[in-house]
Amino acid sequence: MKFIDEAKIFVKSGDGGDGCLSFRREKYIEFGGPDGGNGGKGGDILVEGIKSLNTLVDYRFKKHFKAQKGRSGSGRNRTGASGKDLVLKLPIGTEIIIDGNIIADITSQNKVVLFPGGKGGLGNINFKSSTNRAPRKTTPGEKGHETELLLKLKILADIGLVGFPNAGKSSLLRKVSAAKPKVADYPFTTLNPKLGVLRKNDDEVVIADIPGLIEDAHKGNGLGIQFLKHIERCHSIVHVIDITLDNLVEAYDTIVQELEKYDSKINKKNNVIVLNKIDLLSDNEIEKKKKQLEKNLKNEIYPISTITGKGIEDLSNKILSFGRKNENWRYKKNSS
Repeated sequence: MKFIDEAKIFVKSGDGGDGCLSFRREKYIEFGGPDGGNGGKGGDILVEGIKSLNTLVDYRFKKHFKAQKGRSGSGRNRTGASGKDLVLKLPIGTEIIIDGNIIADITSQNKVVLFPGGKGGLGNINFKSSTNRAPRKTTPGEKGHETELLLKLKILADIGLVGFPNAGKSSLLRKVSAAKPKVADYPFTTLNPKLGVLRKNDDEVVIADIPGLIEDAHKGNGLGIQFLKHIERCHSIVHVIDITLDNLVEAYDTIVQELEKYDSKINKKNNVIVLNKIDLLSDNEIEKKKKQLEKNLKNEIYPISTITGKGIEDLSNKILSFGRKNENWRYKKNSS
């Protein structure tokens, strides 16, 4: 399924039904009073977070969504039927924006009313009085709310994997979770974010594999910053670096600078450095590369191989510890 993380749509809640103009007409009752009923309420526009959805592709081509109008009232003081509600099913993590302002952020599977339908109009029975026994006054139904919405998906994950293309992020995700992202030996294999879940005993964290960054990504180079928004919600970052690169410090600094230019808050999150592909070097070379980083950086460093599995256990424990430390961790031990 194609990954779509932004969509513009037009929505309109249902108009209320009109009030009815009617008078009681029965045999032997010559001057029956007013009996026009009220119009029905218009249908609401609701939004519902769906855990199994991970794209806004359903809103790529269909752009107009209208709830049903309420039925008009009728004689014998009968109220018109309410219009049918319209439910927009959205991936969890979707922001709903009007004119640049976020009006809703879908972070759970709850169903909430976004725009209520219009109220039904009043039938003429409501205007009967001691001085007006045969009112001919009614009111129309209230108009529904209509507007254009920008839907913007920011995936909900605890951990974000970042790094250059072909650093081994997708391989790492496959190794620590049940996710099966595409893996190949060429840049930009990952063309959209992939999610996986790391589980151990009763603990679990959601990990996002973000498409590879390159220098000047914040200016649109490579895949640009179109996917950086997906790590804004992560509480921790894992920097994945190919240990066979000549200058590891430069590689790390390049990614950090791109994140800084996009949003300085990202670099303040919990983070560790992963040196991947240690199976391609000798133990002496690995130690030398690690010391090169330790001399310049204070981050914890985890040498691993997604091929042999070496170092994966220690890294997994560290990632889970990030989750336990985070007070807003969504996946608590022993939670259902």
